[in-house]
Amino acid sequence: MNPHSDAIAVELVDHAIDMTRLDDFVADPDVGAKGWFCGVTRRTTGTQITRSLSYDAHRPMATTELLRLATDAVERFGLTRLVIVHRLGEVAVGQASIVIGCSSPHRKQTFAALPWLMDQIKTDVPIWKKEHFEGGATEWVHPTDS
Repeated sequence: MNPHSDAIAVELVDHAIDMTRLDDFVADPDVGAKGWFCGVTRRTTGTQITRSLSYDAHRPMATTELLRLATDAVERFGLTRLVIVHRLGEVAVGQASIVIGCSSPHRKQTFAALPWLMDQIKTDVPIWKKEHFEGGATEWVHPTDS
């Protein structure tokens, strides 16, 4: 991971996300709260059995947007540290596709930042998700549907 500053790191990866490494980044002796959102592939979508999800992105644009949102969140919520890692490629059931971790002096900032960030990422960042079902069917997912 290459942090963009002492406070912010964003990354797109093609492998499993290492939570220990991320926890090390958000740690700070002046924080009183650390919070996490970890989005994982679930086994079912409606009545269909999901085999995996796959993610594709326009990498330069996605990285730029993630950094913009991270910078906005640090300022908006008074966060001390923030890391966002999104996995690309195939993500099996039970594996993480996105992890957002943040820390702040008090829990309210951390609690408020996580849902705001996830909502913004789904609508603003050029990352596309395709569901792969048992039997071989696939379906692209619109961000507002997930």
